[in-house]
Amino acid sequence: MGTIVERKTGKGKTVFIASVRRQGFPKSYQSFSRLTDAKLWIQDLEFKMRAGISCAQPESERHTFTDAIDRFILEELPKQPKNLPNQKVHLLWFKKQLGFKVLADISPALLTELKGKFLRETSRNNKLRKPQTWNRYLTSISCVFEACCRDWQWLDLNPTRKVRREREAPGRVRFLSEEERTKLLEACKNSNSPNLYTLVVLTLSTGMRRGEVKWLTWQQVDLANGIIILSETKNGDHRRVSMRGLALDLMRQHAKVRHLTSEYVFPGEETGRTGEPFALQTFWRKAINESGLENFRFHDLRHSTGSYLAMNGASMLEIAEVLGHKTLQMVKRYSHLAESHTANVVANMNRKIFGV
Repeated sequence: MGTIVERKTGKGKTVFIASVRRQGFPKSYQSFSRLTDAKLWIQDLEFKMRAGISCAQPESERHTFTDAIDRFILEELPKQPKNLPNQKVHLLWFKKQLGFKVLADISPALLTELKGKFLRETSRNNKLRKPQTWNRYLTSISCVFEACCRDWQWLDLNPTRKVRREREAPGRVRFLSEEERTKLLEACKNSNSPNLYTLVVLTLSTGMRRGEVKWLTWQQVDLANGIIILSETKNGDHRRVSMRGLALDLMRQHAKVRHLTSEYVFPGEETGRTGEPFALQTFWRKAINESGLENFRFHDLRHSTGSYLAMNGASMLEIAEVLGHKTLQMVKRYSHLAESHTANVVANMNRKIFGV
């Protein structure tokens, strides 16, 4: 039996989605811009089914984009809970724009056209979206197409591979001056939260990412050797993080008053939900306001670590190893801070070679 559903696209155009169900045959979909074409397609397909003529469709024509998004959210996203909130937002945006189409209709040209619309839209803070934001959205939807190709056999090729990524602005480098660092740590120490000061010192001394600190469990912490083992990092690699000095002392003190009802190093005790991680944002924002810092985000603590390492003579390779970067490209943002160290290295080489 054939049915036709009328839908509106993101541009306000009308699309007719035709589908045919018949016992003994796989369900078939097709989208049309005209109602007449949809009716003719149903008539033709039903005639072939009654005549026993093979009318098998490729998997890419049997499944809509909505089918792919829904299955990915149900089966794949739960495997990466830390990425779930942002990636789900990305996928639902694409679903709203293209959900009515079958997978075979989604081409690189269509996605490129959609990119123009995306960059003309404003975000929640009423600002135009940035090119790097499109890259994040495209990466999210690429994961869905990869699952369609590799795992579900619904597609042969991933259309996002032929869509050009936008050139991103140079990486931001905002780090704490000595005066700013003193003010921020003092505000954190005076916070109503017993977690904040230790958490910020640990982040600043190790360069760990926000999610890595927030979701840190005691099982990952080796206080005897001053080591943290990160098994699920942004890059997908295991990483060993060294704790030294004040950070290690604070962590040892923090362990003495740990909540036995929670596996997290920084549990959400302020909300009475010790089974969940610390609700960082509220206390962090208050500390930022009290310390008078401007244009400073939590991730800038990580930039501060990289900057301090560079200014204290660490090589780009050493900084990459501490911060957990796979390549040196992300570390080059700190290279200008290591100029004096580089100059000393060149001077030492010249003295050894030329004796000058």
